[in-house]
Amino acid sequence: MTERPNGLTYAQAGVDIDAGNALVERIKPLAKATRRPGAEASLGGFGALFDLKAAGYDDPLLVTTTDGVGTKLKVAIETGIHDTVGIDLVAMCVNDLLAQGAEPLMFLDYFATGKLDVDAAATVVTGIAEGCRQAGCALVGGETAEMPGMYADGDYDMAGFCVGAVDRAGVLPRLGDQKPGDLLVALGSSGPHSNGYSLVRRIVEHSGLAWDAPAPFEAGKTLAQALLAPTRIYIKTVLPHIKAGRISGLAHITGGGLIENPPRAIAQGLVPRFDWNAWVLPPVFQWLQQVGGVADNELRRTFNCGVGLMLIVDPRDLAEVLEGLARDGEDVWVCGELAAG
Repeated sequence: MTERPNGLTYAQAGVDIDAGNALVERIKPLAKATRRPGAEASLGGFGALFDLKAAGYDDPLLVTTTDGVGTKLKVAIETGIHDTVGIDLVAMCVNDLLAQGAEPLMFLDYFATGKLDVDAAATVVTGIAEGCRQAGCALVGGETAEMPGMYADGDYDMAGFCVGAVDRAGVLPRLGDQKPGDLLVALGSSGPHSNGYSLVRRIVEHSGLAWDAPAPFEAGKTLAQALLAPTRIYIKTVLPHIKAGRISGLAHITGGGLIENPPRAIAQGLVPRFDWNAWVLPPVFQWLQQVGGVADNELRRTFNCGVGLMLIVDPRDLAEVLEGLARDGEDVWVCGELAAG
């Protein structure tokens, strides 16, 4: 090959292939630790295989989801706290799979940055691996893109992609089984999860507090630490009740909050009637509402207001669902019912 004097290199253009390779080597053990039946979770190939028969499915349908973490990433970037947003990335995808009755099987991530910081990226991927562990799915691969000129120094963005499966008879929602009088069951959230952070950041700015100031609503944590609490992952506690046929619909309360998400899981001709007095608004949302002067309806259509998932349950199954979820560590309560409308 001809040597060219003064030839430019990819590294001089801002892309460090060696750093990318170093990151891959750092995260290989993380991926290996998420192996599950059906997936070997090894990195380095051009694609990943999954054996549905080994996972125990007889008549499976594949379900796919994709999502990101949104501007919550700005909080992580500005504060240097990178260890929780990877959990958020997984949670936003796998909780959506639950809404279809599906079990998450394998997860892939896309991480893009202007200049690759191996330590920060490895910390993010450590969170992704932890999210996969909590969800019981295998981290089977991903893509790291170093794109100078596209992102400012220190900035990064990421997206997640999840593949799940559900046996044909178990797909949610089961609209034909829903009827007036079915109950809405709430599962508590861990905070704002990964939605509404453009408004959160505006409220924090309005408050005049620094990210490292003590959180006014949570003792022992800084404002950043409290607001970066990772999205709760509900797979292992809720999936057994789905497979047992006790849940006819499920809404993951994400962007659009409690106003726009529940109707997506409810049959035509039925509407959710919330009992807004059934729970106390968690302190983080009280603070956001007070400091931001946010109206009730705006709060409910922007944030989850303490409800991470909403289940639709026949009254005959209520006791078993409530007792089982509480026994498994969920904060769970009846928050309303279905009505004709």
